[in-house]
Amino acid sequence: MKITAISTEEFRWPRHKPISNGMHTYTHSGLALVKIETDAGVTGIGLGGGGAIGRATVQTLARDLIGEDPIDVERLWHRMWVPKLIGRRGLTTRAISAIDIGLWDIRAKVAGLPLFRLLGGFRDRVPTYVAGGYYEEGKGLRELQQEMVESVALGARAIKMKVGAVPIAEDVARVKAVREAIGPEVKLLVDANCAYRFYEAIQFARRIEQYDIFWFEEPVAPDDYEGHRKLAEQTSIPIATGENEYTRYGFRDLICNHCAAILNADAKVLGGVTEFMKVAALAQAHDLDIAPHGSQDIHVHLVAAIANGLILEYYRDTVDPMHGRVYHHTLRINDDGTVSPPDVPGIGVEPNYRELEPYRVARDAVTADA
Repeated sequence: MKITAISTEEFRWPRHKPISNGMHTYTHSGLALVKIETDAGVTGIGLGGGGAIGRATVQTLARDLIGEDPIDVERLWHRMWVPKLIGRRGLTTRAISAIDIGLWDIRAKVAGLPLFRLLGGFRDRVPTYVAGGYYEEGKGLRELQQEMVESVALGARAIKMKVGAVPIAEDVARVKAVREAIGPEVKLLVDANCAYRFYEAIQFARRIEQYDIFWFEEPVAPDDYEGHRKLAEQTSIPIATGENEYTRYGFRDLICNHCAAILNADAKVLGGVTEFMKVAALAQAHDLDIAPHGSQDIHVHLVAAIANGLILEYYRDTVDPMHGRVYHHTLRINDDGTVSPPDVPGIGVEPNYRELEPYRVARDAVTADA
């Protein structure tokens, strides 16, 4: 089998209203794809590779990958990742991630297996939390409580809210309100998106410990390993981080610096499925859990595949107005608060072009004849 063409597609649509976390405001959502075609008629779908830099990186790498066997993921990953030139960190590594995910989609389709079974098949239902609790215009405590109650009504046994964009006392009040709304049995996670200095994070953590917080995510800047460690030593709340970390080397450093109890590895960021599985093994060797950040569509397979997969992040329609219309198969929360990966060969992310086409913003391709 040989790769014959690699293309990128990108779609972008407005949100219901702008949403903000501790550091950033988002007015739109979207989808970026890498499609890898083969001479065997099998097409792999990779998630990511969008934006001008992402698309340019995929096009550059495609010229070296066309004619190669897509099954050889380890060799191709190292062919793409050349740290002096491309892929050490940042958007070029994210482009490598998208291609790698597409290669694994091909692998699983050729094997006739869902990706999670090809990778290990540890379970077919994974614990899940609903991500939300963003800052929005007109969203006060009552509206925040209502959103969280609705997420629990969907079947969620755990929910996450944003913190860090307002004064500490105000965020403490928000955390208190959510805990009162959801009751004592639902897990409550908070996410600062790197908004604090370490001493601010310590102050905040001490004030919310009484509300039984499941984890405190990205409290400080990604490279502030010492700040993570200082915070972890000063609070009973488990620290989670890693969504902005790259490759096994970055996670090695997080682990060696005792930054976190839970690693938010993101396959779309750190280097794809190939590198994610190495990070998961490294974490397992240190008795640490993996709770991936971002796209439930790829990560449901990865959490299901590994023994130290803790919980899946799940985004609902309050965050993305296209929820349920992007793919032909949409993940749903089971009645026990879990999510099951699609029982189809590959990842199960076949785009629903009928819904997506009005929002297309880019398409690029490299073929064997280019």
